[in-house]
Amino acid sequence: MLSIGSNVGDRLGYLRGCVEGLGDWVVAVSSVYSTEPWGGVAQDEFLNAILLVEDPTADALEWLRRGQACEAAAQRTRKIRWGPRTLDVDVIDVELTRRQDPELTLPHPRAHQRAFVLVPWLDVAPDAVLAGHGRVADLVAALPAAERRSVRRRNDLVLR
Repeated sequence: MLSIGSNVGDRLGYLRGCVEGLGDWVVAVSSVYSTEPWGGVAQDEFLNAILLVEDPTADALEWLRRGQACEAAAQRTRKIRWGPRTLDVDVIDVELTRRQDPELTLPHPRAHQRAFVLVPWLDVAPDAVLAGHGRVADLVAALPAAERRSVRRRNDLVLR
């Protein structure tokens, strides 16, 4: 499962480009959500979505590489941690894999705290479980109400 977000330039265009770039590997796409930036850096709102992806030949590192290729196509730069970006693709979960190494940690280390990941995830997988943390619906319910409210569905925006 991948989380995608953009808050610079043609935000919707960058998200659509990612979906198109991943092609037939994308089996489900959440609604698009407007979200407040996370991490304490002053910046514009994000558009976020969740992609369920499937390729029996791809492991977690391959999904990381594919996400990075989408970021490169969107001319993503990495100047400020948690700063503005044309496209951010995070590998959140790969078949409940637990992995911790310098290249990739699974599940994503802060996914269980991020409404902008959890709320859209429920759109495409209402019974989802985040390895080591439990049911996504329970994680959403445990978030502060203000954080849940900061994730707003954009029914006027469609990725595909």
